[in-house]
Amino acid sequence: MTTDRDIASLTAEQVMSRVLVTITPDESPLMAWELMRRAGVHHLPIVDGRHVLGVLSREQLAASWSGGPSEQSVRQVGSMLGREPRPRVGPGDTLRRIAGLMVDAGCDAVPVVSTRGLVGLITTRDVLNAVAGRTDVSDAPGEVITGMFRLEPVLPPRP
Repeated sequence: MTTDRDIASLTAEQVMSRVLVTITPDESPLMAWELMRRAGVHHLPIVDGRHVLGVLSREQLAASWSGGPSEQSVRQVGSMLGREPRPRVGPGDTLRRIAGLMVDAGCDAVPVVSTRGLVGLITTRDVLNAVAGRTDVSDAPGEVITGMFRLEPVLPPRP
């Protein structure tokens, strides 16, 4: 657990979520929703190989939802990324810098990237846990899960 003195020196690497579920830009919002639901997460980094294109939140997904499963299965989550800046941080960035970046960008999750690509994700929950002294500081490597399962929507036959 962290103490008040430790908070100022915490880095992204020490507070980030290390086990991630990601999605590729060509997947559907239907797939994104199901991944979030099954994994119990509120954010999905959208990745193309080692590149992080952005982070899709459950709120963004819900706000853009229109129509039923057939409409959602043909859209792509990559098209949901706006033109606004997509902040990211490095493993050595301080918690203070990360929190400021999140406030300035109006986002509640930022990817942590290194030369290896995506290595973690920091959410507002991670920041609050660190400030509350509830962070178990770890230097263990993370794990990025890109394909937990594959879903194919079953659509009714056309008349």
